[in-house]
Amino acid sequence: MVYTPRSARHGALLVGTVAVLGLLTACGNSHDVHSNPPVTASGTAAPATDSTKSPASTTSAPASTPAGASASSPASKPTPTAGGGGGGGGTAPVPDSSRCHTSELSASVGRNDPGAGQENFPVVLTNKSGRTCTLHGYPGAAFVNGSGSQLGPDPRRESGSPTTITLKPGQSAWAGLTYSNPGVSGAETATPAALLVTPPNERDALKVAWSGGTVPVSGNSSSVFLSALSPGTAP
Repeated sequence: MVYTPRSARHGALLVGTVAVLGLLTACGNSHDVHSNPPVTASGTAAPATDSTKSPASTTSAPASTPAGASASSPASKPTPTAGGGGGGGGTAPVPDSSRCHTSELSASVGRNDPGAGQENFPVVLTNKSGRTCTLHGYPGAAFVNGSGSQLGPDPRRESGSPTTITLKPGQSAWAGLTYSNPGVSGAETATPAALLVTPPNERDALKVAWSGGTVPVSGNSSSVFLSALSPGTAP
């Protein structure tokens, strides 16, 4: 048996211990390398939690953009279609720029066309201006005496479907003024000096001399009616 001095045995033990510690340290460092989290670069998507995927596969691809459009541009909106004044697609309102104004019109009352106990007069509006304009709806009317006081109530509107009438310079539109013959109806009467005619959507009236005789102003069957405007000067 070979004798080993105590100092030699102590040195060998120290060397072995250092070697074991070195191995343990190396193993610990290797574990730390694999456990460090990946670094997220500024401006990129966050890395996936699955460490088996490559960093490139964790970045979300941007949505496809149509050619010629910017990714940040809002979607194009449909051009609204033109529609009518109501939800059902009725006749569009007449713009103020195209409407015939009182100052652009002249008024007249045509020949009476009586029938079946009725008196029927065409009330005519004529475009005297140098531009094309439009009329839509019913005119207003009122009988007045020589001092300008109104005789009887305002005429009532007959049922109908008004249309927009385009008047070139010199063209006319007419509305029917109708009432029961006072001799038949027994209504109280008066003899007007004039008829005031107001174009649709206007405030100023046109004054027309009245030569149609007596008109009903009160009592039974004394109502006077106006129809919607139609193209021309008479039925």
